[in-house]
Amino acid sequence: MRYKFHFCYDIITKERVIELKPIKQCQSDMLRVAVYATRAEMGAAAAAAAAERIRSHLRTHSEINIIFAAAPSQNEMLDTLVREPDIDWTRVNAFHMDEYIGLPADAPQGFGNFLTAHIFSRVPFRQVFRLNGGAADIAAECARYSELLRQNPVDLVCLGIGENGHIAFNDPGVAQFDDPVLVKTAALDEVCRMQQVHDDCFGALSEVPTHALTLTIPALTRAAHLVCTVPAAAKRDAVTKTVWGPITEQVPATAMRRHADAVLFCDAASGADL
Repeated sequence: MRYKFHFCYDIITKERVIELKPIKQCQSDMLRVAVYATRAEMGAAAAAAAAERIRSHLRTHSEINIIFAAAPSQNEMLDTLVREPDIDWTRVNAFHMDEYIGLPADAPQGFGNFLTAHIFSRVPFRQVFRLNGGAADIAAECARYSELLRQNPVDLVCLGIGENGHIAFNDPGVAQFDDPVLVKTAALDEVCRMQQVHDDCFGALSEVPTHALTLTIPALTRAAHLVCTVPAAAKRDAVTKTVWGPITEQVPATAMRRHADAVLFCDAASGADL
């Protein structure tokens, strides 16, 4: 069977850089997958796909709502996305998908601070809606952010996958495909917390917060488009289970296989088994 990725690859071939060609392509259920030789090529391809979805949406709508993941896995994609041509960022509203509870407001590990450095401060968004992990009333913060999501239905999510298969902070044991809420408090499992150490965000497991605010799986998957960027050997097992394993809340990222427009971008290390 031949899988077609017209949306990303035709754009790259005809309008951008011919050398960005996947070394492997596959499809599992509705999830399309492209593997690139390097992180840089993976990030550029994912950014091109996200950019074309933004441009296409803005041709027929006055604005677009986007959720961004905050993680080192997104570095290459975000760095390329902010340099994509012909995006009217003044018509883009930005959300972020999770935030630690209890970190100081200026902590560099804060996901809002990460996104400010990597994208929020680099292009002129119409609005940036921030999750406040330092709110005095966390339940009220969940309700506030949920209402913002209801008022601004999300069109595009730029996400990653955790070492334990999570999307946002929907870890195994926390993830619900039919979650009744849009934003909730999540207890972080040890694999998730150790990933933050592996990513050099924290020096030791004891420094990593135990709880976070997270957008739920329904809050993410009800967007029209999902562009998922997942590099590195540490994510190889999670990627393999996401693509070829059973669809299960024990591997939360498998929810993408039921989505009408989800594309997973990997590098050679994360996609080694595909």
